[in-house]
Order: sequence, then structure tokens, then C-alpha cells
Amino acid sequence: MAFNRLWGNRDIKVVILDTSAIFMSFEFSIDIENEILILIGKSRIIIPKPIFNEIKLLSVKGKGKKKNIAKSSLELIKKKYEIIDINIEKKADDAVILYAKKFNGIVVTNDIELRKRLRNESISVVYLRGKQKLFLEGNYR
Repeated sequence: MAFNRLWGNRDIKVVILDTSAIFMSFEFSIDIENEILILIGKSRIIIPKPIFNEIKLLSVKGKGKKKNIAKSSLELIKKKYEIIDINIEKKADDAVILYAKKFNGIVVTNDIELRKRLRNESISVVYLRGKQKLFLEGNYR
């Protein structure tokens, strides 16, 4: 027990969700937690504060289906996930990359541009393949 407090549980990976990852739960009926468990194993799922703020904004200013998904996503985040704030003033994608580096994390995203940036930074990425399964790409650390 003392070891875990001092060094953390090294078997637990940090997984960072971006907006598209959270939305895929509702758009494609994906059980993200179960898929992550299958791909990565035990993990700590975190939401960067800029992502949470982006979803909050979409829940108010979004239109139609996107607004409804954002509202449902906020409820899901509040119930199940940990919102992390390391006091940075960055855009959502920049924050995801920064958090992934800081926590040696794996990012779940469906955003093609973000995936390219993560690949360039040698950060492992999980993304949706075939609209039904998550796929792990990169140097799983």
C-alpha cells in the first residue's frame, strides 16, 4: 500500500479523452470504458479542463443533435470521469497533447488532425475503426 502511495500504481495507464471520443459514446453507441479495458487494461480516464469547457460551451451554444450530445456528455463526465486542470491557457487539442506528455498518457480521439499531431509527438492514440471498435495505434508505453 505504501508503495502505491509513493510511486503510484504502475499498472494503471492514464487515458485522456478528447471531445470526439466522448461524443462517440453517443454517436456510435461505443462503451468507451469497456473498449479501453480490453485494449489497454486497467486505466485512469481523465478529461482535460479545456475539453470539459469546450463541451460545456457546445451544450449551450451548439445546435441540434450536437447540442444534445454535448448535454449528455456533460452528465457522463460528471458521473464517471476525472476532470484535470493543470492551469494552462491552451486550445483543447494543445491541452490534450500537453496532458498526454505530462501524464505519459494514451489519447482517445476521432479527430484526424489531432491524431496526426499525436503521431508526430510519438504519443499512443486510440481511435474508432469501422464505427464499432476502438483501435490502439502507436508505441504503447
